[in-house]
Amino acid sequence: MLVLNLRRQISLQNGLSLCKRNSAMNQNIYQFLHRSKLPTYYFQKSLPRLPIPKLPLTIARFLAAVQPIIDQEEYDRTVRITADFLRGDGAELQQLLRNHDKLNSHSSYISKPWFDMYLSDRSPLPLNYNPLLIMKHDPLKENQDQLLRATNLVISSMRFWRSLQAGLLEPEIYHLNAKKSDTESFRKIMRFVPQRVATYAAYAFKAFPLDMSQYNRLFGVSRIPGKGKDSLVQNKNSKHILVIRGGNLYSVDVLDERGNIEKPDVILRRLQNVLIQADSYGAATVPIGPLTAIHRDEWATLRQYLADNIGGGENKQLLETEVDAALFCLCLDTPDSPIYSEENVVPLIKNLLAGDGINRWFDKSISLIVTADGTAAVNFEHSWGDGVAVLRYFNEIYVETIKNAFAKPGTTLPDAENINGVRPIKLKTDEIIESAVKKAITNNNHIMEQFNVNMLKFPHINKGICKRLGVSPDAIMQISFQVAYKRAFNDYVGTYESCSTAAFRHGRTETVRPCTMATKRVCESLERKQLDLNELFSLIKQCSIVHSELTKNAAMGQGFDRHLFALRHQAELHGKRVHGLYESDAYAKINHNIISTSTLASDALLAGAFGPVVRDGLGIAYSIQNDYCGAIVSSYEKQRNGKEFVDSLETAFCDISNILEKVSNYT
Repeated sequence: MLVLNLRRQISLQNGLSLCKRNSAMNQNIYQFLHRSKLPTYYFQKSLPRLPIPKLPLTIARFLAAVQPIIDQEEYDRTVRITADFLRGDGAELQQLLRNHDKLNSHSSYISKPWFDMYLSDRSPLPLNYNPLLIMKHDPLKENQDQLLRATNLVISSMRFWRSLQAGLLEPEIYHLNAKKSDTESFRKIMRFVPQRVATYAAYAFKAFPLDMSQYNRLFGVSRIPGKGKDSLVQNKNSKHILVIRGGNLYSVDVLDERGNIEKPDVILRRLQNVLIQADSYGAATVPIGPLTAIHRDEWATLRQYLADNIGGGENKQLLETEVDAALFCLCLDTPDSPIYSEENVVPLIKNLLAGDGINRWFDKSISLIVTADGTAAVNFEHSWGDGVAVLRYFNEIYVETIKNAFAKPGTTLPDAENINGVRPIKLKTDEIIESAVKKAITNNNHIMEQFNVNMLKFPHINKGICKRLGVSPDAIMQISFQVAYKRAFNDYVGTYESCSTAAFRHGRTETVRPCTMATKRVCESLERKQLDLNELFSLIKQCSIVHSELTKNAAMGQGFDRHLFALRHQAELHGKRVHGLYESDAYAKINHNIISTSTLASDALLAGAFGPVVRDGLGIAYSIQNDYCGAIVSSYEKQRNGKEFVDSLETAFCDISNILEKVSNYT
């Protein structure tokens, strides 16, 4: 009997030990989104440096880009100006830029001046800089509940962040041949390759590692307004997020004292407590969020006043420790805010992109917005980084929340009295702040009344038909924009398409200039209707070749925009006169980007949008998928008629679609 009892005791102890080990293992799995065999920054040291283009090539590319948008007389004048630049100032500035680049081998020649450009701009962040990505809905309707979805997105965000901090997030790699390189064998081989040459070894597998220096700023970062120039602050050790409901601010802990992610039921309960408190309290009488949407110098003055002159130092502490240091911002919109409607998604887009600012804090690096119907979106501050890092984060958390939701319907919640970690952020105000907030809300509402969004979804142009005919899908979209603009406004204008240079260390972006002499010939030929089908398609194909070459050059750091920008920066840095090239009509016109475009390719994306970069411009977020293409076009009332453009775009799509389909039928 004693032996039997001893055996039972040992068995029970072993069982308890096993349960503890399993619990620890499950908890460990819960803490990380990835457990990469290759450290996150494995390729970072061996990434090639962003090349400084040869000056004559930059000038030739500049001239090719301005030729379609200026008349012959202005073009001839520009040729003379650029020739003078090449002979004189340009060569000197090029040498200064090379010297600067050698002294900063850890970075790229564009990184710091590009940061400074963003942070020095005094324009309000919403519409001018902060873009929007709207997430597809959860296929399971019960998981679409606002609190559940918010909880799962917070958990997945923290799993992403903890994986990144621990070096366990998979390195960002563009796989040209995924079957060959996106494999376990590739990873095993790469583990034995020294980090100093890892990138070049990956090239042998047609795998192209990308710069990940921006990832570190995804969380815990705030843009702080300053007079003349803003700054970025970061707290990597934060354990809380900023939650906003009805303009009320809350600090909510999502990590415990050891830095581990809190359990799903705890996070769910804390967010529920925010809703209960905020909704019982009602809308904030003086919401501070709208001030993050105003002119940066004005916000800088008001923030300093709020921090230093009111609250005896408490406001300053709350702003710095609870708002600025928060890992990210979670905006839980109230039921009276716009929700998703398939018939008319425009009100939702406008609210998520900017709105009145009451339930937003635009200064945070990432704002995760969840509406009353569970529609989720990311609105991000742009100075710290570009779309590559944000889209990776966006895709990862979407996939996990629909495949591996940790908070589920019916989750048992802890008793309210056992839940802490929710702290209202009560900023004290006075008449000056109250007046400024009212003015900001009124101004934001006025801007949104003038802000238009028009959409088009076209089913007859898709990736498949483009690939069958050997033309670039992206080129087809860009040709269509040029045709549409010419028909609507009878002109050719500065056109911007963003292209990532993340294949290089601290690369950011380069500009593709889609308005070319090739696209101009397509536009004019379609209008004259004198060419037969084969001749029209030949022009389209030639345009595709030109566009693909421009895109390739841009991705390889061989555009002209960033180079000329950096040369001008060197002139200013060294107190030299700015050459006449930068004051020419051609330079002004190419940089007045009336058509600003960005492609959105993601299986997680429901829609995306951004504002025009100039008041009389168009902001075109576009996509071409396997079964359709489409665009979301933003514009300002009485500045540029977005509806007229979209109507013309539909006819352009129809004409180009007819050509592609007929050629496809013949081949």
